[in-house]
Amino acid sequence: MRNQGIGSWPARRDRRSPRRTALLHEGRPIDYAELHGRCTRLAHALRGAGVERGDRVAYLGPNHPAFLETLFATGLLGAVFVPLNTRLAVPELLHQLADSGSGVLVHAGQPAERVTELAEGAALATLLAVDGGPGASYEELLAAAATEPVDEEVGPEDVCLIMYTSGTTGRSKGAVLTHGNIVWNSLNVLVDTDLAGDEVTLVAAPLFHTAALNMSCLPTLLKGGTVLLESSFDPDRALRLIERHRVTRMFGVPTMYDAMAAAPGWADTDLTGLRTLLCGGAPVPSRTVRAYLDRDLAFVQGYGMTETAPGALILDRADAVSRAGSAGVPHFFTDVRVLLPSGEEAAPGEKGEVVVAGPNVTPGYWNLPEATAAAFRDGSFRSGDVATVDEDGYVRLVDRLKDMIISGGENIYPAEVEDALLGHPDVAEAAVIGVPDARWGEVGRAVVVTRAGATVTEGELIAHLEGRLARYKIPRSVVLAPALPRNAAGKLLKAPLRARYGTEV
Repeated sequence: MRNQGIGSWPARRDRRSPRRTALLHEGRPIDYAELHGRCTRLAHALRGAGVERGDRVAYLGPNHPAFLETLFATGLLGAVFVPLNTRLAVPELLHQLADSGSGVLVHAGQPAERVTELAEGAALATLLAVDGGPGASYEELLAAAATEPVDEEVGPEDVCLIMYTSGTTGRSKGAVLTHGNIVWNSLNVLVDTDLAGDEVTLVAAPLFHTAALNMSCLPTLLKGGTVLLESSFDPDRALRLIERHRVTRMFGVPTMYDAMAAAPGWADTDLTGLRTLLCGGAPVPSRTVRAYLDRDLAFVQGYGMTETAPGALILDRADAVSRAGSAGVPHFFTDVRVLLPSGEEAAPGEKGEVVVAGPNVTPGYWNLPEATAAAFRDGSFRSGDVATVDEDGYVRLVDRLKDMIISGGENIYPAEVEDALLGHPDVAEAAVIGVPDARWGEVGRAVVVTRAGATVTEGELIAHLEGRLARYKIPRSVVLAPALPRNAAGKLLKAPLRARYGTEV
């Protein structure tokens, strides 16, 4: 095959293990032969709609076989896949569609009026409807499409997908991930987590996030295992599926694992089939670790980001207790250093910035050369996170250079929320900080200074954000303050805000 990218994976799996089950979705199994056939037909259908090498094809919907089929089909054509976060508001989605230049939108599980608004606002040329709504029928197109092999020349350096990550300036940035980035990340997963060919991997976290897609789903398909694909996460259902299908592997953020441990069926569910529990997206609380250790299960904890596809550091299950609080050591094919502002390596226990290098690291942001240049130091990606490293090479995250809030595994950037708050006519100043939350780890709290004479309430400010931001980005509380602390140059100082207002909700 001339195609060395991930679009060729279904064909390569078809010739090695055609009758193995690749996907199981809502009780329907899809083996690797069928997956290959469907991806090939979809590639022909997309080509018939005018999609050529380098064109962007967006997908909006929950976890569904069509998500992966669209990813692989675009890879067959040398086109670029753009997964969209279903939790975003229409204005946020319109920005991503316009910024990526997507001409095609494959959608599933979306209200017709939402899709119509996106199609008109982004001037989309083609809509493909997986389960009804505006656009051509996805299944009818596949049924009528050609079945001849598609073998475009695609190499490791070609762009595979653009995955949007919130930016500190209030606009999301498209992290470019090449086929090589994703292949090398998958190899890291195979090497460092002992992923086997008989895995049954439960994927209930959303595929539009890099961890579910690149740490869990794609490595399983590369190895020839089975992906049990769930459109959403429900703790009770997850426990039933784990027992019924003898699930061996899953990825989740701490809140998902907490919800499973708190579910009524937790004590009686047979979990003996589980071999690997991948956990990331937020620090893992000790209470979560203990709940699973009590069931003879331990987490493989990880640290990474969209820009590193995403694996950077990993803490093996054997170290879950003895190294509690550590983010682990670098993945096999990845290099991580903790650097001082001078560029020198930090001494053990000394705080510095985490920088990552390796074949899994993004070449940059889509159409943002200045942001790309700022994100790299001597060829290494600057994470913006502050950490220490011990004498054994284990890295511990201690702070953030950026003000990002991690709430239930979702990244929230205060600047974006602050910008939306400042759109209210009664708001003079706004700052958003993270505050501890027992369920989500942390949630946003807005500290607002109102204009003279204004009588706006907390409820009115939160209502103002509805529809403008994804719900998880909306602060859980608003504090009205007389002023915000600033330095002599007028720069907002968030440390005093955290000290005064950063208590638990």
